[in-house]
Amino acid sequence: MISLKRMGRMFVFTAFVLAGTANLQAGSLPDFTDLIAEATDAVVNISTTQKVKSGHMNLPEGMEIPDLPEGSPFGDLFKHFFGEQGGNAIPREREAKSLGSGFIISKDGYILTNNHVVKDADEIIVRLEDRRELKAEVIGIDERSDVALLKIDADNLPIAKIGKSDTLKVGEWVVAIGSPFGFDHSATAGIVSAMGRALPRENYVPFIQTDVAINPGNSGGPLFNLDGEVVGVNSQIYSRTGGYMGLSFSIPIEVAMDVAGQLKDHGKVSRGWLGVLIQDVTLELAESFGMSKPQGALVAKVMPGSPAEKADMQVGDIVVSFNGKQVERSSSLPPVVGSTPVGKKVPVKVMRQGRSQTLWVKLGELPDKDEKIAKAETSKTSSDNRLNIQIADLTDEQRKGLKLEGGVLVESVGDGAAEDAGVREGDIILRVGGKLVNGVDVFEAMIEKLPAGKSVAILVQRRGGPIFLAMKVPEPK
Repeated sequence: MISLKRMGRMFVFTAFVLAGTANLQAGSLPDFTDLIAEATDAVVNISTTQKVKSGHMNLPEGMEIPDLPEGSPFGDLFKHFFGEQGGNAIPREREAKSLGSGFIISKDGYILTNNHVVKDADEIIVRLEDRRELKAEVIGIDERSDVALLKIDADNLPIAKIGKSDTLKVGEWVVAIGSPFGFDHSATAGIVSAMGRALPRENYVPFIQTDVAINPGNSGGPLFNLDGEVVGVNSQIYSRTGGYMGLSFSIPIEVAMDVAGQLKDHGKVSRGWLGVLIQDVTLELAESFGMSKPQGALVAKVMPGSPAEKADMQVGDIVVSFNGKQVERSSSLPPVVGSTPVGKKVPVKVMRQGRSQTLWVKLGELPDKDEKIAKAETSKTSSDNRLNIQIADLTDEQRKGLKLEGGVLVESVGDGAAEDAGVREGDIILRVGGKLVNGVDVFEAMIEKLPAGKSVAILVQRRGGPIFLAMKVPEPK
């Protein structure tokens, strides 16, 4: 039996331990109160108005406006809702409004936000923390980075402290302040989930991924570190519902401030341009290129007349270092190239046929629009090959239109190694094992000579862009 006195001592000890644990846990969590109090003044709400055209409702298919007497109230009613010409809608102008966030970066009224917050707006109103509402002028926008620079007519404004995102670590606490759903100066907190994320169609921004709650209206607002410094501009969320799902993406502040500076000084943004199309190196491709592990950016195409072509960069080269910075994945190359000054000559280390080589490239300026490639047609065909695919020659005219040196068109793909490698109907096979394919006969001869069981890289043109595939060579027929 345990005495009452001993039980009392055990209870006191247990309570002491639990209280100590609770205090330890509470002490390990950051206190955001001072940070938010100091940073809020520089955060603004942005509301925009845009005039858009809309039409009347269309009549259901097969239904027509009845033949009613002139001046009939029912006739006017039908015309009001469905237009003068039955199913043809009458355009009407209405105002569309949207909300976003931003933050002040200079005492004389320069404000950073997202391009998509103010794009095509007819009027932009900035509401300050002291409730003043001022009209804003767009100094410049940059669609590639989704950054916009605004200016309001005011002086002695509170400004946000600008920090550095390159010192952020995964797991570090961060805070967002903005206007989700129009609720001004709402603060949310979380941690950095990942760094240098590449998103579709956003090649020139290495996004900061966080689990901070970001919702519509937060766009353009600042992301703070625990020192109260802005380390990012909240830009996008990944969501299946339109609301927060734990995946938020912010533009690194260095990228945003560089864009803002160029917009202020020149009205546009210039980015370095290498002139290559690239892809990731998979484990299978690494094996086919004789690499010990997957790394770098695999060059799938070199643009004619580009800085890369002038520096003798070749299809099949794997960029592993650019201007002294390691390139672990293909997604890490465009941001570092884009942020390098136009005209600068930089060393680019590539792996070519298993050997390291350094090229010196003088960067050009990134063109405004990407190159478009047309669709090919077929001529001579063949299906007698060990890959079980039917291929066709391209005519000289088609190759010229597609700007291709060679290639054969894949008309159909049967069961076998090519299908397993991901070759699809409509692909144009350009290279096999680093060698150019100059027609059906050449392709058939190349395939027959490949040693069975070896991984070989196949370069194909697909939907206007080249891509490498790794294929295990099958036994001969």
